[in-house]
Order: sequence, then C-alpha cells, then structure tokens
Amino acid sequence: MISARALRRISANLRASIFLSSASSSSTRHSLSVDPIRVNGYNRHCSKLPLFSIRSGCPGFTTRAEDPAVEDGFGVGCSVAPFDVVDDCEVLRYRQTSAYAAIELALDSVVKIFTVASSPNYFLPWQNKSQRETFGSGFVIPGRRILTNAHVVTDHTFVLIRKHGSPNKYRAEIKAVGHECDLAILTVESEEFWEGMSSLELGDIPFLQEAVAVVGYPQGGDNISVTKGVVSRVEPTQYVHGATQLMAIQIDAAINPGNSGGPAIMGDKVVGVAFQNLSGAENIGYIIPVPVINHFIAGVEDKGKYVGFCSLGVSCQPTENPQLRESFGMSSEMTGVLISKINPLSDAHRVLKKDDILLAFDGVPIANDGTVHFRNRERITFDYLVSMKKPNETVNLRILRDGIEHELNVTLRPLQPLVPVHQFDRLPSYYIFAGLVFVPLTQPYLHEYGDDWYNSSPRRLCERALRELPKKAGEQLVILSQVLMDDINAGYERLSELQVKKVNGVDITNLKHLCKLVEDCTEERVRFDLDEERVIVLDHRRARVATARILGRHRISSAMSNDLLESLND
Repeated sequence: MISARALRRISANLRASIFLSSASSSSTRHSLSVDPIRVNGYNRHCSKLPLFSIRSGCPGFTTRAEDPAVEDGFGVGCSVAPFDVVDDCEVLRYRQTSAYAAIELALDSVVKIFTVASSPNYFLPWQNKSQRETFGSGFVIPGRRILTNAHVVTDHTFVLIRKHGSPNKYRAEIKAVGHECDLAILTVESEEFWEGMSSLELGDIPFLQEAVAVVGYPQGGDNISVTKGVVSRVEPTQYVHGATQLMAIQIDAAINPGNSGGPAIMGDKVVGVAFQNLSGAENIGYIIPVPVINHFIAGVEDKGKYVGFCSLGVSCQPTENPQLRESFGMSSEMTGVLISKINPLSDAHRVLKKDDILLAFDGVPIANDGTVHFRNRERITFDYLVSMKKPNETVNLRILRDGIEHELNVTLRPLQPLVPVHQFDRLPSYYIFAGLVFVPLTQPYLHEYGDDWYNSSPRRLCERALRELPKKAGEQLVILSQVLMDDINAGYERLSELQVKKVNGVDITNLKHLCKLVEDCTEERVRFDLDEERVIVLDHRRARVATARILGRHRISSAMSNDLLESLND
C-alpha cells in the first residue's frame, strides 16, 4: 500500500522534475502531456492529489505513475482540475478543492440570513398572506456587500444576518434584487458586524468532473455545513424562481433548503452560488455560474439597480431536417435556425422577418440545432450569448432571406412578456367598481389555483399567459377576477375570470386605462365588453354609491391599489 503522504511526496517530486528538466534543457523544445488515469473506462480524478500518467520528451524524465493510490481500502483521490501545459514543460495551473480548505476559507465570509416575509394574496389583492420565516445563506464579496439568492429575501419585511461564531444578529438592507437570475445584494450598516469578516473572490466556470465544495447553512442544524461534489453538466437551465432560461452548473452535491445563497468553492475562488435542486432526484443540485453573477453585479454597479438580461425577441426552430434546409435555400455548408416568431416590442422586429434563417450571432456560427461552440468539445444554445450582452448593446446578425445572405445590426434590451411571470416585492394592482374586481393577468395570479395550476386554472387564461406576445408597450390582459355580490351586480356573478376588452366601446390597454375610463365617465351607463361576447352594463351613479357600500361590507380600505391612485393624481 502507498500512503497518502508518500504519494504526495511522489507527486511533488514529479512536478519538481518537470521544472528541473525544463530548466536544464531550455534550448530544446519538448512535448509533455498529462492525462488522468483511466479506471473502468472513466477518467479518475482526485481532490487532494493528481492521479495522472505522464508522457514526456524531456531528457531524463521517464517516471510514470499508472495506478490509483489506495489507502485503507479507499481511493485517496476524487476530483482535480485539468492541468494547463505548454511545450516547454511548464505547468501553468493546478486547481484542486479540499473540503477542509473550503470551510476554512468560508468561516469569515459565509453568513446565515434570517428573513421575515409576507406575500400578496392575488385572489384578494388588497391584503397579504400570513407572515412566514425563512432562512438561507450568503457570503461577503468586495465592497462590504453580501451576495445571496433573490428567493431568500423575496417579499421581505425584515432581514437579519448572523456571521459564523457570533450569537448576535444584525439588521440588513436589500440593495438590489434580480429575480430572473435569482441573485440579491445585501448591506449591513453595523461596524461591529464587519470586524473580522473577509470577502471571497469570484473565479471562472469549472470544467466537467472538477470538484466543488458548497458551503452554507442547510436545514437539519444551525451550524455551518460543507457538501462536496463534482460538476456533471454546464448548460442553460430553467431558473425556478425567475422562470428564466440562463446558464447553470449541475453538480452531484445535495443542495437543501437553507443552502440557497451559499458559495460553491473551488480552490480559493467562488465558482457559483447554490440556488436550487432537482425535485424527485437525489444529490442533484444547481449553482449559478460566475458569468451570470458578474452580469448581475456589473449592472448594479453601472446603473445603481438591477437592469435585467437581454433578449433577442425571437422564437426559433431547428433546421436539422435536410428537406427543410433545402426549401429555404440553405447550401450544404450553411447552418442556422429558422425564425418562427418575433416579439413586436423587440428591435429585431424592425429588421428581421418570419422565415429568415439566422446563420450567426455576432460572428459566432449557429448550428442547425441552435447551439454554438462552448469551451473544449462542448456546445451550448446560442441564447447564452444573447443573455450575456449588456442592455442597449448592438450585435451583428447574419441571416439568409430568400436565398441571399444579409448582415443586420440589432440593439438588445430586456423584454417584458405580456403576462408577467413573477411580481415579487410589489403589491398587486386592482380596481373595484360596483363589486367587480378587475386585475391584470399575471402568472402569480394563476399560481393561486395550486401546484397544478396549469390544469386547474381557466384554460383560456393559461394559454394566453404562456403564448401571447404584447402588441405595444405597457399592454396588459385585464380580467374580471371576481364579483363581490350586491344588488347592483346580481346576475353578473358567473362572468368572473373573463378578459375585459372594452369600456364604453374603447379598447383598453391596461388596468390604468380601464380605471381612468370608468372614473372619468360622463355617460349615464358604463358598459364592459368581455371575452366570449359577454356584456356588463351598470348605471354609473348608482354603481359609485354601491362601491362604497361594498367596500365597507368587505372591510376593504380602498377601491384601487396605490399605483392606480398615484396615476390618477398625476
């Protein structure tokens, strides 16, 4: 048996020999390759020591380490980053991750976050749901800031932070929140809190099978915890909190409630932020990679607030079928995707057309399956390139239209869907007139129908929420949420959950528009045209009197939300 200590000495001597051989023969160029040992057909890696075979043309260097080291019946190695090697035998990088080193590095940086939150009730938008307490993790980054997940502090009313080894909790304030990327920046004013704290530095994207250590405060205990795993996948993934497709790193370490917001450490750098796991699977977690983190932080530093992630505003279809490619005039050398839908609010709507073939994005060729080259023999959807651009940045698109290639410039910016996918940290809008409760359609409203909201919510509303695009800026789908029963509205109670299209013959743009049309009405009657050709007609004067009566009966303080009040007063 070879002990771990002995193997470390052998490894050190091997690395020393590399440098000595290089120094003694500097006038000769040599070839050196460093490969992971293959065990049962798989590359064998180690977090403490490299288990590698070395082939070298360096004079006098013939040592070969072939077998994985075993101590007490277990392999001493688990995962190590690949070496970067140049022709003159110089080893440029040797990244390794030790759980002991990770926890030591994190003790003065990782904090536990205690959040008191209260979410809105979208069925009764004038009130909140019961208060709840949650906890998560975070870590210090340069500038006396704390980075965590957005869902850790969502709908917060009070936030406290406790550092490792301290019995005290300190009040924290939210500086910026990016719900799409599930990140938030917190600040603490107390000077006492910052005594002895140190910041962690951000690294880069780890390679497959590299080891990372996730540090945080998961459920099951109150003290700091470290979980170790390896990188198994790097690709765009659905962020559950923000319902956005962004790059994520899948690891085989468990990420449990409470781990959210904690750093994933490799070597002495942070390579990601723990944020979600795969429901129904064991030991599959996801971390937010450094490019997404840097994009969020850079936007906050540049604009003073979260600016969002850009979208090209197009839906594309793969062109993997050769007959499809031939029908659109693509040559055998061409690759690209078919543009099937364009968002009217995007700048792409100005220059692109349906049935254009998108061949390249900013000089990067797009394959027929919609992917682009990413690192060594990896591919990733081209949406990643779009999301990493800054708002209002101009990009070059190469397209094929009617068999002719064109180069076009498009300005990218974040785009809002017709039906918002989330409404965190804000109160929902509503307007009550004669017991008719009008609200804008949002996905959080549909989520009130339960976990199976896709099947249990009104089918027509659900389909519109997921598929329809806005036709102009500020557009909303306004619905009649419910009818608070009274003599004035008797007979209209079965018309709830229908979209409102017109008020007194005027097409409505959004809830503010509907509110203004009703409040400024000078006619004797108010007519609402709904979906399915349904109609509501009310006497305007009697309806206003009934509104006050209904509000008092249901203990509702205002007939409209604060945002509508402010818009009417402007």
